[in-house]
Parts: sequence; C-alpha cells; structure tokens
Amino acid sequence: MSKPTFVLGSKSPARRLLLQNAGIKAAVMGSNFDESQVRESNPAKLVQVLAQCKAEAVAEKLRLPESAGFGFGSIELIESLAENRRDCPILVLGCDSVLGLDGEIYGKPADATEAIARWERMRGNVGELYTGHALLDLTEGKALVRCQTTRVYFANVSDRQIEAYVCSGEPLNCAGCFAIDGRGGLFVEKIEGCHTNVIGLSLPLLRQMMADLGYDVTDFW
Repeated sequence: MSKPTFVLGSKSPARRLLLQNAGIKAAVMGSNFDESQVRESNPAKLVQVLAQCKAEAVAEKLRLPESAGFGFGSIELIESLAENRRDCPILVLGCDSVLGLDGEIYGKPADATEAIARWERMRGNVGELYTGHALLDLTEGKALVRCQTTRVYFANVSDRQIEAYVCSGEPLNCAGCFAIDGRGGLFVEKIEGCHTNVIGLSLPLLRQMMADLGYDVTDFW
C-alpha cells in the first residue's frame, strides 16, 4: 500500500501549523462551504454538521480530475494525490469551531464593534469551545464525525486591554474571538480539557479517529 495522503479541508493557518508541528504532512484545500446553510441550536451538533459538510465538499473536489485549489503542501504530496488517486489512501479532515457562552453560540465576530461587545461578555466568564472533526477515508468509503469540548476561563480584562486586543486584529479571525496561541493567551486564566482543541483541532481526538479507521498516526509522518 502507498503511503497515505492527508488533506486538511481548511485554510486555517493555526490548524495547519498544529498538524505540521505534530509531524503530519498535509495538503491544504479550502472547502468554500456556505455555513449559512446550516441552522442548529446545539453547538456540539452544529460543529459536527459543519465539519462534515466541509470535509465532503473537499472530497468532492478531489474526485474531479480538474480539481484545483491546493494551498500549503509539498510538491511531492500534491503530485502524489494527482498520480495515485486510486492507489494512495486519502484521508480528508474537516473542522469547525464555535464558542458557547451563556447559552449563546459564537463564531468569528463580524467586525471590531462586535468583537469588543463579545469580550465585554467573555471577561471574567467561562465558555465552552466546541470543535467538530469529520475524518473521511476516501479509499475505504468510511467517515467519522466527532466533537471535542474544552472549558475556557477568561480573565477579567480591562476595557483598555479589550480595545488594544481588538485593534491588533487577531480576534477578528478566530472562532470565539480569541487565539489562545497568540495574544489572546494572555487573557485566558485556565482551560479544562484539550489544549489544541482551543486552537482549532484536537490532536488526541484526531489520533483516536485515525486509529478507529485503521491507521496509525505515525503512518503520516
């Protein structure tokens, strides 16, 4: 069997870096899925549905001979996908994250004004970061969809700190309006659960999902 190929169905730099640091060489392909199509009030179900829709959208692109849209990834990896489409095992990972806070579901803020208002609610509060993971094995026609949840305790930051953080632009690109692996890490007191899940992808959960599909995570090193 040829060495398996891993495709990250997300253009998130944070998710890509997590995989890279874990030794997983991944080709990157955005799904371009319209998230507004999905309506769901349960955050755990919402992220799983969105993750699966994104993974399936990427899988459909890969099934087309004229498929394009790859981002980060080695030339060898992309050529392997093109030349060994039938023989090379291919896994596609789709992810989606939201923050649950006081019964509300939050994704990326629309603008700076919304980000400031969000942080005024988040400070001194506790939220749950939900990340849906959909792992598709295109070779075997199998799929797993799961959710990981991490509790996040936010610091009681000042108005000045909130404004400075929002002005940095970082929270505007993050589900939950913060990046724990960036400036936002200064404003998180502690977490309960998987750390990488808060960044956008639970590595322990991914390892288990790979195992359940019959793969060892080291197969992708």
